[in-house]
Amino acid sequence: MAGSRNQTGDYKDYPGKLTFFVSFTCVVAAMGGLIFGYDIGISGGVSAMDSFLKKFFPKVYRNQMADSSTNQYCKYENTLLNMFTSAMYLAASLSSLAASVVTRKLGRKLSMFFGGILFCVGAIINGLAQTFWMLIVGRTLLGFGVGFANQSVPLYLSEMAPYKYRGSLNTGFQLSITVGILVANVFNYFNNSLNGNSGWRLSLGSAAIPALAVTVASMILPETANSMIERGKIDEARTKLVRIRGVNEVDEEFNDLINAGEESRKIKHQWRNLWQKKYVPQLVMAILIPFFQQLTGINAIVFYAPVFFKTIGFGSDASLMSAVIIGTVNVLASFVSIYGLDKWGRRFLFLQGGTQMLICQVAVAAFIGIKFGVNGHADDIPKWYAIIVVFFICINVAGFAWSWGPLGWLVPSEIFPLEIRSAAQSINVSFNMFFTFMASQTFLTMLCHLKFGLFLFFAYWVVVMTMFVYMFLPETKNIPIEEMAIVWKKHWFWSRFMVDVDYPNGVELSDSDNNNVSDARPTCESSNNVSDARPTCESA
Repeated sequence: MAGSRNQTGDYKDYPGKLTFFVSFTCVVAAMGGLIFGYDIGISGGVSAMDSFLKKFFPKVYRNQMADSSTNQYCKYENTLLNMFTSAMYLAASLSSLAASVVTRKLGRKLSMFFGGILFCVGAIINGLAQTFWMLIVGRTLLGFGVGFANQSVPLYLSEMAPYKYRGSLNTGFQLSITVGILVANVFNYFNNSLNGNSGWRLSLGSAAIPALAVTVASMILPETANSMIERGKIDEARTKLVRIRGVNEVDEEFNDLINAGEESRKIKHQWRNLWQKKYVPQLVMAILIPFFQQLTGINAIVFYAPVFFKTIGFGSDASLMSAVIIGTVNVLASFVSIYGLDKWGRRFLFLQGGTQMLICQVAVAAFIGIKFGVNGHADDIPKWYAIIVVFFICINVAGFAWSWGPLGWLVPSEIFPLEIRSAAQSINVSFNMFFTFMASQTFLTMLCHLKFGLFLFFAYWVVVMTMFVYMFLPETKNIPIEEMAIVWKKHWFWSRFMVDVDYPNGVELSDSDNNNVSDARPTCESSNNVSDARPTCESA
């Protein structure tokens, strides 16, 4: 798409500022992450409540009440318990594909609205559940809600934010996820002390509260200018863009959005066009980033934190409190990414976070292996020993919270052109939820069979994903969202897929614009005609 740059190839700044209106709008929109985070925290905590286990999973309850001679690694291995946790993510994987149609045809706001409503209904059903299958129906509706919300919110934030602040504002989605996890863990801790079925019912049913917040937020938010233009509302879009940027001089950015919208309207079948050669680099990232994100082991740890800590010797209340501690670390660490994403860049945080997680996972594997060995038998764990395990898990969570956590949502949402953006985001969310489903479905079984080696398994994949980022992910910091194609044309590997893509305004980036990736393209001499900014190259 046409871009804002001068004749030297450097980006011009689009006029605009970070207004209170945009800040408030992005904070409200980011609340869409609350429902996802709240469910992650609630499902893990409820799975550790004795009253919940006795009612729906009596075999698991008997296993976890057994003495220390029982294999501690396998106490919670149960297909139905795995299904309870993972059903939501399979539903989210499927619903996110349908959400792309709503997001493109009807706007980002309506997808958020549907997400809030579906999640609210699912929460009510779960809170009232009398049978295992009522739990599954409720979890499925929760998944539909998450699919719609996770498909639309990161897109909304990336389009609404000024490009210089896109990283920080988009990270609000991940921050909301972490806040949702923390609030859920606190609820679980206090609800666990209630008698009878009241505790777990309150925990599951209270998920309707963040769902209502998301529903209300979707009704008061403005639509993005990108979405309005995509749907042909040109005049409204310009008025909205002026208000969003806080200045009247928005012609350059508006014209770029118009060009992007024209290209988008030419595409009648987004899904068919998505598989063109020029979109291969972005598709690879949209699939592999969520794949790697789950292989950090983070969701498995957060899902089952209370269960995991009970497995290594914590009591019920102590395990829930440990989950609260992890949730607090998760929230605080997210502020590091808010500060650093647009300052240090995406690649730096990916690489630093990967290194930190690698060290911590090896340490956790060592400490658990020393205590439990391969048989999973252990006497009471000393308090100081358990504190060390929790410490390394917290540092691992912190590394994720300022790297693969927010970046797993930010990078895929900012790299696609408008003409395929909603479909591509659906691919990203669908794969993310599917891989999350696989992680939650298999974690307890893998813990039983791999034992402490499970954390070495995650550590191996952290090495792989960190090397992948180093080799194949270009820096996307401070690049306007409608000019993102240029980073792939300058990359040493991905440039071979972009041979049929014109540079925005016919001008290549200077080397300083993309100093984090190698330029595999030949150097070209500029035309002597000042009005002709397109570089000329001799044939090879």
